[in-house]
Amino acid sequence: MTTPRFALNHMAAPRRDLAGFVALACELGIDAVEIRNDLDDTAIADGTPPGVVRATAEVAGLTILSINALQRFNDWTPARAAEAAALADYAAACGARGIVLVPVCDGTPKNQEKLERALSALKPILLQRNLTGLVEPLGFAFSSLRSKADAAAAIAAVGGEGVFRLVHDTFHHYLAGESQLFPELTGLVHISGVADDAVSVADMRDGHRELVAADDRLDNVGQIAALVAGGYAGALSFEPFAPGVHDLADPAAALRESMAFIGDRLNG
Repeated sequence: MTTPRFALNHMAAPRRDLAGFVALACELGIDAVEIRNDLDDTAIADGTPPGVVRATAEVAGLTILSINALQRFNDWTPARAAEAAALADYAAACGARGIVLVPVCDGTPKNQEKLERALSALKPILLQRNLTGLVEPLGFAFSSLRSKADAAAAIAAVGGEGVFRLVHDTFHHYLAGESQLFPELTGLVHISGVADDAVSVADMRDGHRELVAADDRLDNVGQIAALVAGGYAGALSFEPFAPGVHDLADPAAALRESMAFIGDRLNG
């Protein structure tokens, strides 16, 4: 029997402040969360000190899996280096285990040399603070890093297997059309579903990403089952971006239903 270990990305309930988000995780019996640096009026964008974030999580018995995210990480500049160091300092101080690394996604073409250069520069920053760099390929056609194979090759090229892990995002995996899964290199799984049967794959965007249910077009359950069969035993973190999810009056009920659906299908 497979018992999924669910986690909660703050994007699942962005209208809630840190305390409300933590309360939601506890209500669901979830013991691991991801916080974000791109949500206005809540931690960490509102200036909440890292010690407050750490204390809030510790009192609730929660593990902070990541801060999401260092954007444009593969466009390495002095400014990006300073941003990375500051975010890593915050992550270490708040008790987060890692930082999600998001590539440039504006039509810039793939550049493996720039990717390796960025990972090489990030490696000591992360090592000094005992953090994991969670590399998240984005499957959009305009992403500079679509493929987990490219990310895995770059990690190997810089000797970064002990520092970097892959994020398998079920939405982006589907968009990229990639067959390889890399469960042994996966450090985190982001889950969300797309139900809209009118949108083409090429036109799928974050706003289409809902909770996983029976009408999911992305085969989340199949992707998760394959990762588990390959040895992945980490967290499945809910990361929906759809406004309809964000506006739910009772997100706990909807999340609980999705958790039950995934669990039942994995063991069906």
